[in-house]
Amino acid sequence: MADTTLMSIPGQIDPVPVARDITPRADGRIDLIGLPKDRIRELFADAGLEPKQAKLRAKQVFHWLYHRGVTDFEAMTDIAKTMRPWLAERFVIGRPDVVEAQHSVDGTRKWLLRTADGHDFEMVFIPDADRGTLCVSSQVGCTLNCRFCHTGTMKLVRNLTPGEIVGQVMLARDALGEWPKGSMAGLDEAEDEGHYTSDGRLLTNIVMMGMGEPLYNFDNVKGALKLVMDGDGLALSKRRITLSTSGVVPMMDRCGEEIGVNLAVSLHAVTKEIRDEIVPLNKKYGIEELLEACAAYPGASNARRITFEYVMLKDKNDSDEHARELVRLLKHYKLPAKVNLIPFNPWPGAEYDTSTPERVKRFSDIVFEGGISAPVRTPRGRDIDAACGQLKTAAEKKSRAQLDREAAEAASA
Repeated sequence: MADTTLMSIPGQIDPVPVARDITPRADGRIDLIGLPKDRIRELFADAGLEPKQAKLRAKQVFHWLYHRGVTDFEAMTDIAKTMRPWLAERFVIGRPDVVEAQHSVDGTRKWLLRTADGHDFEMVFIPDADRGTLCVSSQVGCTLNCRFCHTGTMKLVRNLTPGEIVGQVMLARDALGEWPKGSMAGLDEAEDEGHYTSDGRLLTNIVMMGMGEPLYNFDNVKGALKLVMDGDGLALSKRRITLSTSGVVPMMDRCGEEIGVNLAVSLHAVTKEIRDEIVPLNKKYGIEELLEACAAYPGASNARRITFEYVMLKDKNDSDEHARELVRLLKHYKLPAKVNLIPFNPWPGAEYDTSTPERVKRFSDIVFEGGISAPVRTPRGRDIDAACGQLKTAAEKKSRAQLDREAAEAASA
């Protein structure tokens, strides 16, 4: 069992042991979102339920949380009415607070979310004809400082918890209406039978490509994705989940072994000099070391290719020579690879320009001619700053703008 400390709960309820990885709430209740079934059982037992009762209730509650999407214990109709208030006094079913929701003209949706302790982060939903992809954040801010990425200009505030990570998926399903019909009204399974299947869902894929470096928050990301992949939980196949890393080499093997999702690597350059500049992590884990780790990634195959992300920066990394070197490197390491070419998404103050469409096409053609798939990603959500590399919370933007104004006023005084 996890290390615990006692937390007093208002209302003359016996103290409940709270694991150190559970974020305390002001009202003393414990948020169950982000906790696996066994941990919920432990908490129920610690709160006074007999072991068999705790196991049964944990199974029921887990089903209602992750399969039915309820946010109120009163909706759990197979749990005795007298038991529901007991649960509500001690526990809560949380979601991130929505500060702002935006819709792009191309259908992309972005949410500015806030944690219980007041930190902001973002998530994005990208609808396509054959899929719907949720871009999930793993940290508030980022520590990598990639120079082409707006998110990278933020300071790292803290890691998101498993509940805050999986809570993004829960919230997206809420917004898209993708829980079993009637679940929010508390219908029995029998009443709801025949009205819901997993086919036709809008949210079909998850990419850990939002704010932060997922492999610097490995344990929490792993815990959240295990809930997403749990057959009794959100039940999304690991083949529909992609984790993106800038190249945290020591954690890549663990990612493949312990999580087993698809891997995407933010490569963006093929020489040490350029990658050192635009992806500073390269100074710690160089291109050769990174590609060796990719070659050893568990589960990688022609059926499950590693995706290499390559943002196209004008006159920086977009020449014919760079394209040919990219092909050479991927073939040298015998990598089952696909390259996503990403037109640079500009943001105020960016020091780079976007490669021309003609240059991007030429680069793509060279890689394709080398026998490696290299589609050009269509920018989505640019009008709401939701495109790749543009995520940065409104609170951070406003505070930086305010600082700039104050500096200008001071200079002119």
